[in-house]
Amino acid sequence: MSDLQTNIFHLAQRYPNVAELCNALYERELTNLASSNIQDPLVLKRKLNGLSYHIKNAAEFLLSGQTPIEVDVHNGSWKAKQSSRCPAVFKDLDAAKRKTEQWFTKHASRGGVVCVYVNDYGNQHVELDSIDILPTDSTKIHTNRFGWFARDGQYLDDNNELTKRHLHYSLIKPTKAILSAACAGHTWNTKGKTSPRTLTLRELLLSTNINWKAFK
Repeated sequence: MSDLQTNIFHLAQRYPNVAELCNALYERELTNLASSNIQDPLVLKRKLNGLSYHIKNAAEFLLSGQTPIEVDVHNGSWKAKQSSRCPAVFKDLDAAKRKTEQWFTKHASRGGVVCVYVNDYGNQHVELDSIDILPTDSTKIHTNRFGWFARDGQYLDDNNELTKRHLHYSLIKPTKAILSAACAGHTWNTKGKTSPRTLTLRELLLSTNINWKAFK
């Protein structure tokens, strides 16, 4: 019996839906890897070798019930009620930037989960990322995927390969509403709500590191 099957067997004693959830996660990730542009066979092998471990951990957390949002075991995703407009869009931008700077000055930590607002030609969503560089003598923060931000949320990494003229990124103060929208993959356009995006396994794992009790 494989390690994944053994882990699922033990988890199933506590969580009856764990096999269905793991299957959904496994199917999605194998499809993503098959369609990826990974050319190095060693990189692909490493990702495949770690897949069962990461899926088991993600599934166990999703089913533990320690979050204010629900789990869709059929799709391997979070689900939450979607607001009519993106909660990361603020009427008073200057006030939002001040609150963001105050929050990150006080709470930022290396490895901490953060929320990044993404606007692509009016198509909006909030994406989970993590802090990997936090200079103690600087007002900047570096995230693993998006790069450098000022602590007030302004995007600074113009040389990042993700940067395109029509894309806009902002680091935003996390709240329960914003974190819920990010975890559930909520998206919006200029007309309102659109179909949720599917989180990558990386984002799903990041969601398991959120301390929901710390947010309102």
